[in-house]
Amino acid sequence: MSQTPPPPARGNQRRHERSTIDLLVTVTDAVNKVEGHIELTTQDISAGGAFVRSDLLFEVGEELVLSFELPSGRTIRARGRVVRVARELGDEGGVPGMGIQFVDLADADRDAILALVSRT
Repeated sequence: MSQTPPPPARGNQRRHERSTIDLLVTVTDAVNKVEGHIELTTQDISAGGAFVRSDLLFEVGEELVLSFELPSGRTIRARGRVVRVARELGDEGGVPGMGIQFVDLADADRDAILALVSRT
């Protein structure tokens, strides 16, 4: 009789290296084209997405347009999708917010984020 091996440990399953950095992010709803925007702050960022701190939370699956300026002065504009919501203070190190995956990001902007992450 063979035994089924245990599932792999959860640990860090992220595909991209991340950097902990505070960046002011302007967020607008990509689908409903709502007039106006909200400003949030990143907790961390990678070439694949960002975790933004916020008490105002969108739902998983919602698409957003994000705009932020890197320390180099380069302005990034990306379309993202909410993939995770941290509602409790115990989530993400005690910070409520959202994990947003970039779904449309220019290659040059991705390279600029990779350069930032590799330096920090």
